Amino acid sequence: MATIAKKTTPSPNTESWVPGGDAGKAIIRREAASAAAPDWSGEDLQRKKDSSVVPLIRPEPSSNAAAKGIQIMTRAQTSHPLDPLSVAEISVAVATVRAAGATPEVRDSMRFVEVVLLEPEKHVVALADAYFFPPFQPSLLPRTKGGPTIPSKLPPRRARLVVYNKKSNETSIWIVELTQVHATTRGGHHRGKVISSTVVPDVQPPMDAAEYAECEAVVKDYPPFRDAMKKRGIEDMDLVMVDPWCVGYHSEADAPSRRLAKPLIFCRTESDCPLENGYARPVEGIHVLVDMQNMVVIEFEDRKLVPLPPADPLRNYTSGETRGGVDRSDVKPLQIVQPEGPSFRVRGHYVEWQKWNFRVGFTPREGLVIHSVAYIDGSRGRRPIAHRLSFVEMVVPYGDPNDPHYRKNAFDAGEDGLGKNAHSLKKGCDCLGYIKYFDAHFTNFTGGVETIENCVCLHEDDHGVLWKHQDWRTGHAEVRRSRRLTVSFICTVANYEYGFYWHFYQDGKIEAEVKLTGILSLGALQPGESRKYGTTIAPGLYAPVHQHFFVARMDMTVDSKPGEANNQVVEVNVRVEEPGKDNVHSNAFYAEETLLRSELEAMRDCDPSSARHWIVRNTRTVNRSGQLTGYKLVPGSNCLPLAGPEAKFMRRAAFLKHNLWVTPYARGEDFPGGEFPNQNPRVGEGLASWVKKNRSLEENDIVLWYVFGITHVPRLEDWPVMPVEHIGFMLQPHGFFNCSPAVDVPPNACEIDTKENDVKDNGVAKPTSVGLMAKI
Repeated sequence: MATIAKKTTPSPNTESWVPGGDAGKAIIRREAASAAAPDWSGEDLQRKKDSSVVPLIRPEPSSNAAAKGIQIMTRAQTSHPLDPLSVAEISVAVATVRAAGATPEVRDSMRFVEVVLLEPEKHVVALADAYFFPPFQPSLLPRTKGGPTIPSKLPPRRARLVVYNKKSNETSIWIVELTQVHATTRGGHHRGKVISSTVVPDVQPPMDAAEYAECEAVVKDYPPFRDAMKKRGIEDMDLVMVDPWCVGYHSEADAPSRRLAKPLIFCRTESDCPLENGYARPVEGIHVLVDMQNMVVIEFEDRKLVPLPPADPLRNYTSGETRGGVDRSDVKPLQIVQPEGPSFRVRGHYVEWQKWNFRVGFTPREGLVIHSVAYIDGSRGRRPIAHRLSFVEMVVPYGDPNDPHYRKNAFDAGEDGLGKNAHSLKKGCDCLGYIKYFDAHFTNFTGGVETIENCVCLHEDDHGVLWKHQDWRTGHAEVRRSRRLTVSFICTVANYEYGFYWHFYQDGKIEAEVKLTGILSLGALQPGESRKYGTTIAPGLYAPVHQHFFVARMDMTVDSKPGEANNQVVEVNVRVEEPGKDNVHSNAFYAEETLLRSELEAMRDCDPSSARHWIVRNTRTVNRSGQLTGYKLVPGSNCLPLAGPEAKFMRRAAFLKHNLWVTPYARGEDFPGGEFPNQNPRVGEGLASWVKKNRSLEENDIVLWYVFGITHVPRLEDWPVMPVEHIGFMLQPHGFFNCSPAVDVPPNACEIDTKENDVKDNGVAKPTSVGLMAKI
């Protein structure tokens, strides 16, 4: 629902990004993409029907790799199996599907909701990382007698398309093999191949920004709506804002046989002021239902005449000169500089930093995806931690039972798409420091390819003290600054902004963080009215109470190679020892571990009173103390839904009933509410249904689903724009290392001249250089 700065770009070449250059500028090297296309249509390194077997070869060592005893392929592939689809690949996928339409009418009716990479099986990724892409890690594959025998080429990449037929109201899923994509960049014909197409009955796919814009125009042009606005003193339709919301599912009237939206209406006070906060004047009492397939208003009723709230003089949030206010004048410039460049290295989508390595991905639905997370641990080499990390869903239920607020329970990932609503980030504002940006490419509704430039931000942060100790006898002190690597993106869904962050730390921790900001979704009040289900923030204006829930999906692989299923999950609760001979002083407590043996046992909730946390352990790998190695999930602040058991939104959001779910990895189990939550009539589809199989978790390929949320009781200080709220959780090593990995962080990374840093009484300080991190 956000307006995003996008542009159509030519087919990208392969990029490598190298730190360096004058004044800390990045140097971008572009290498022409190879025209050679893989010719194998298999997906599992086996013989495929009606196709020849790929020739198998022994890899020849390069001169550099030979010194390390590593064999690599002599000719590199152009795209890693996990790289997001390029502009050319998206274009080929769309053209292939469109060309497969049976009639011109079918082709013209196609609307492209989503075109994403069909991620390959894990062993294909391992093969690529072992022999086709640097840094070449043959240890990812099991050892075989006489050395490995591998195919000369990787399987072709595949695209998965969700296509909505606007004429028939059908949704279909297409799989397209991208055999010779690069021919299109030279003016040739596309060579995509349709592998399958399946019509999915009784679903509605996510809404698109083009539909929202068309819906707004249809409503504003509807005569009864214009009459209703005249009753409220509004004749200029340029003042009116129509925010279409998905209807959810409350009864059979919301069934997916129709594609429906129920808009919320707002009204600005000045048509010549584009910076005005239009959300400050909600229009209450008007019921509108729009058929989004045919773009017509099918229900309209002016139910209740609620006066428009008066123009709030504090409604605007732009800079002082534009809102009629004054900005602070005592904020001095703060510059973050790294004269020698950053400590991270980027090759395409592959990132290395402080013993960490991973790949950056992006999808229209999830936004940022982190693939193949591993840590280089000295003589133990590369140690895998997670195969895939992402935020797969979010739900925002409101607590006001009055119309229209009771219907506000948005599934912002499944109904709209977090990635599609992402921003183009601006250097010096959203991110600070020495930044590497990644662009995001996706299809628009009609099949064109759009690009969000600078969509994902990668940079280093100074994060305070990492560790410190001073010997009281000698006075000797040791202190290290903490540096972390942050990968992030920010999206806008209607009135709210969400920032999604993955932080990697030098002590082996991974932090997942969500930042919430933006503008409250308000309601209008009758003169003298107040409501118990919200906060009055200005005359005639109130903000309903609501909650925000996020679901992180973590496909873990702690110390496990592809194909291995050696992980388990234990729950840890700290218990107070019963008084008696083992606790004569009544001070004893201990950590009690419980193995979660099956899916139904693993439906768990947070319990801060017992410091509850969960550990993913490898059942075959031990540390120097003989304990199983692991990573633990440490909850932050959290909550559960404040809704009754019959709440309508919980039909689609049964996964919110618990903070933790654990499943064995299964292809296709990607989204906790199912792939199509929009108008979904099926109760408990997705995670709540999968776990009924009660599959074993004792030694398996483990996926964690962590549900975390915040309850928002609005304050006056949240208006006109809400300061950032932070929520999240931590993944921490637990017996994974033999000692603290932070002990080898050098002290000279944060040198400070204390004399120059001494602030005088008049408040003036000399400029200070803080190591390679910051200059103030």
